[in-house]
Amino acid sequence: MIRIGTRNSPLAMWQAKEVEQKLQNLGYETSLVPVLSSGDKSLNQPLYSLGITGVFTKDLDFALLNNEIDIAVHSLKDVPTILPQNIEISAVLERDFPQDVLVRKSSSKNKNLAELKIATSSLRRRAFWLEQFPKTEFSDIRGNVQTRLKKLEEGDFDATLFSLAGIKRMEMELDFEYLDFMISAPSQGVVAIASRVDDLEAKEVLQQINHKETQICVEIERNFLRTLEGGCTAPIGAIAKFNEDKITFEGKLNSLDGRKTINLVEEFDYNDSENFGVKFAKIILENGGKEMMNVIKSKLKN
Repeated sequence: MIRIGTRNSPLAMWQAKEVEQKLQNLGYETSLVPVLSSGDKSLNQPLYSLGITGVFTKDLDFALLNNEIDIAVHSLKDVPTILPQNIEISAVLERDFPQDVLVRKSSSKNKNLAELKIATSSLRRRAFWLEQFPKTEFSDIRGNVQTRLKKLEEGDFDATLFSLAGIKRMEMELDFEYLDFMISAPSQGVVAIASRVDDLEAKEVLQQINHKETQICVEIERNFLRTLEGGCTAPIGAIAKFNEDKITFEGKLNSLDGRKTINLVEEFDYNDSENFGVKFAKIILENGGKEMMNVIKSKLKN
């Protein structure tokens, strides 16, 4: 019996059931073990004031390390780039919808993008939006997709930003708009499964459902993120995609106010001996990114 740990939000349960189905298709017996996350408990705090690293994953980490569950299912963009001792990402499912999309309240359908008051607690979404529309007002908003939609209709703002994966997975009939300037968070749209490093049996089982191309892409994105941020949350976007035998990578770092931005677009032949994520992050750090990150860190401390 494989005990599958998951947060108990509707979207997290969907992800866990996807993993469960794949394991059952291979003949394994499973059981779902919902764990209430402290990230879900503090819905009135913006994410960056909660000590962002691992806020949605630490309760599952504890359950895993205490042998209460065998594997833990996460949205990979919530998983810190540095994992606790004896925990590793053992598999990822194929990425589906990495994009961010804009959802408006019904009374704001006809407003221009520049006029919208936006609700988001994401530093990345705020900074990328401010780069395009520097006079925008923001509100904090937290909670699962359903909670945020309710707050959107009731609150004093016009629109919010969602990961498209959440909308699609919940099969929600929502009007949304694609935003080509909103580069995804590293590993957005990817379901990841963690296990204990010393649990070789679980690792072997999970390898059977691992999607190799997605794994390669998210490792590049997460290495890029880890090298840039050095343990600090920051407005960073990164997306790697296979294009036949090549990979295209787009990475971006913004200042918090969106006024400064460093972009990187690369196309390359992949080989597993080179750490492309670290290489691309170093290019950004050497071209003004180091100074930008120092400013971001000092502002977030205040």
